[in-house]
Amino acid sequence: MLKGDGRLGHDLDPQDHAPKDACGVFGVWAPGEDVSKLTYYGLYALQHRGQESAGIAVSEGDRILVYKDMGLVPQVFDESILGTLRGHLAIGHCRYSTTGSSNWENAQPTLNSTDDGGLALAHNGNLINTAQLAEDVAPGSIRATTDTEVLTALLAKHGSRPVEDVAAELLPQVKGAYSLVWMTETTLFAARDPQGVRPLVLGRLERGWVIASETAALDIVGASFIREVEPGELLTIDERGVRSRRFAAAEPKGCLFEYVYLARPDTTIAGRGVQATRVEVGRVLAREHPVDADLVIPTPESGTPAAIGYAEQSGIPYGQGLVKNSYVGRTFIQPSQTIRQLGIRLKLNPLREVIQGKRLVVVDDSIVRGNTQRAIVKMLREAGAAEVHVRISSPPVAWPCFYGIDFATRAELIAGSLTTEEIRHSLGADSLGYISLEGLTRATTLPADRLCRACFTGDYPIPIEEDRVGKFVLEAQR
Repeated sequence: MLKGDGRLGHDLDPQDHAPKDACGVFGVWAPGEDVSKLTYYGLYALQHRGQESAGIAVSEGDRILVYKDMGLVPQVFDESILGTLRGHLAIGHCRYSTTGSSNWENAQPTLNSTDDGGLALAHNGNLINTAQLAEDVAPGSIRATTDTEVLTALLAKHGSRPVEDVAAELLPQVKGAYSLVWMTETTLFAARDPQGVRPLVLGRLERGWVIASETAALDIVGASFIREVEPGELLTIDERGVRSRRFAAAEPKGCLFEYVYLARPDTTIAGRGVQATRVEVGRVLAREHPVDADLVIPTPESGTPAAIGYAEQSGIPYGQGLVKNSYVGRTFIQPSQTIRQLGIRLKLNPLREVIQGKRLVVVDDSIVRGNTQRAIVKMLREAGAAEVHVRISSPPVAWPCFYGIDFATRAELIAGSLTTEEIRHSLGADSLGYISLEGLTRATTLPADRLCRACFTGDYPIPIEEDRVGKFVLEAQR
């Protein structure tokens, strides 16, 4: 069971959950520093990337100790636990499950014994050839049902060879999205898939080095940003410093949805701040889908940056029309059938005096099944809105992701089967406008051929065999 978080997550409707990322990873090599607390704060900054479980592995040089549990970072760790996790290097992980069920066995970091010690690993992303890789793992040698467990077992089979040599040989055979941090008793490693689908960055401490999923995690621990880990690059960090090795040619295909929703707004990707990109997306959206209206409001907080940009570009005032109850957690008692019609009012409530009689532009980042937006439109009309115009800061999400985002299936995605006009009618909105794929791409300042846009186009940069992938691919084999 998940522990109650006491806070509102991204989901306004549990039957219409927003896109979820696989997880956040963090690694630190810093003799003389309190590495467990650095990792704790790094994971705290990455909590948005995964809220199911959290874990930290540390080493003082002779053995690896792992502590992990279900729940949010501050629920899993406290001062007394962190005080027992001493060492000069550590890795950490916060998880949202995309391969394997959400349970303690599948929490990370994973740990496996080697011929000369141990190896712990944390992974952000999703592999698409997990079943094939698992064929090379000795029966009974893995306990969890994740692609991460399979990778750990394969890396641990290095015998007397250096771990980095085994990794350089193994990783070209691994297909899919992976941003990895792993460790032996003395050394920290990091690697990123040749497409660089998921982010991974390198930072510098006064007495060491940090690897993290996002630059925001560097900021929180006081590390300076050095650079992104390159696609197809393997880093080794120890007392000799940072050593780089290329195991595959770079074919950059960074995830476009990181800009839409997944990354923190205070993170930088490819040299551009995410907040600046999202505000620019709102400006583009206003140019592409103008409307006569009195007020621009966001769906809090996912639509806020784009709503700011829409208001700036259109000249329509920006305002707060919906108030979010920040203390309704994921384990909030579900309403009985008699009060189920309350729906998202438990989490959102309109400011009637602000919206009554107004023509509203409601900005959100994406539409998955449409349940949330439908309920919001209905709520705003009941509160007296004269018109409700929905604007979405991503193109229609019509295809599932196999690289580490937990979207609905294509059959469940409302844009997988309906036209924009049919979706508008389903939502009950006066108008509906999605940003164009070209407009969103331009706002990132990256060329289209350096981005993965598969959830919008169905064009997957890493070929998929759909019958060989799936969240429970390993569990199905048991």
